[in-house]
Amino acid sequence: MKTIVLSAVNIRKGGTLTILRSCLDYLSTQAQQQDWRIVALVHKRSLCDYPNIEYIEMPHTIKGWGRRLWCEYVTMKQVSERFPSIDLWLSMHDTTPRVTAKRQAVYCQTSFPFLKWRWRDLLFDPKIVLFALFTRFAYRINIHRNKFLIVQAEWLRRGFSQMFGIEESRFIVAPPQKAKIAPISAVRVEDGKVRFFFAATPDCHKNFEAVCRAAEMLAEEADASQFEVAITLKGDENRYAKWLYSKWGSCKNVKFVGFLSKEQLAHYYATSDCLIFPSRVETWGLPITEFAAYGKPMLLADLPYAHETAAGCDEVAFFDPECPQTLAEEMRKVIQKDFSSFHPVPSGRIAAPVAADWHELFAALLA
Repeated sequence: MKTIVLSAVNIRKGGTLTILRSCLDYLSTQAQQQDWRIVALVHKRSLCDYPNIEYIEMPHTIKGWGRRLWCEYVTMKQVSERFPSIDLWLSMHDTTPRVTAKRQAVYCQTSFPFLKWRWRDLLFDPKIVLFALFTRFAYRINIHRNKFLIVQAEWLRRGFSQMFGIEESRFIVAPPQKAKIAPISAVRVEDGKVRFFFAATPDCHKNFEAVCRAAEMLAEEADASQFEVAITLKGDENRYAKWLYSKWGSCKNVKFVGFLSKEQLAHYYATSDCLIFPSRVETWGLPITEFAAYGKPMLLADLPYAHETAAGCDEVAFFDPECPQTLAEEMRKVIQKDFSSFHPVPSGRIAAPVAADWHELFAALLA
């Protein structure tokens, strides 16, 4: 019987929770079919409850980085010593705990070590800046104990390899599955407007201000009836959103639509003429993947994550996310039906080791 332990005490929401659930769902089946013993260290069992898995709940580790570090480097060591033999200890959230196991691996879920933060970010959300600085530090602790490191993209493999001096062959690229989305029927308003759309959470690294500034520039030189930019902010979510609304809430071309349900999001995808995605850092730009199913133009930040996520798409133009003027120029071209800047993004082959699904990933981890 193989014993596999997953540590995921800090995962509670968002994409990281989706990945954890998917992983435990797979391991739940394997525990029964392969006679594996699966142990999961989690915040709360109710977040990811699957049969055939033993759970150890650790709800108090989220109350501060001191508790989290104590858990990673003291408590988990004690937990590992409860088992006669652990074949694989997989940390699902970036840090490498100090444990007793035949082999360790870590899933590098955040790209924040690569965030080029601004002083203004400290005013909007100092936690993001501190997290960017802390993750660089936290990643380094015990990182060389891992036989493998798991990342979602080739650019992260190259980046982390250079950052930590670890050969690329120890990184397994496990890209998110690009599920095909059936486009819904477009419901267009025949008003002649070109509709741009940017979907993201109200976090300062998402770079909403680049979109708003570009729209403001265009509004000064073009008929306001020519275009509209919808962004998924209401304007009161946090300090950053309030600042954005105070500066551009009165701009007629910027539409603050707030949080959208899955159905509403699909409607905006289907009725928009062009996606804008200016985020300054992402592990994987999910809206790019979702919008690509509609086969319409996309204006993306000229950063490694966007190039990789958009691979295989036909109509893509890239712009400097630090320069709203370049975005405004590209938007102007779209309004004028000039798509000369848009080109296909070639699909690059990901070098081994690579895993297309959980089966391939665990086969590599346990080989």
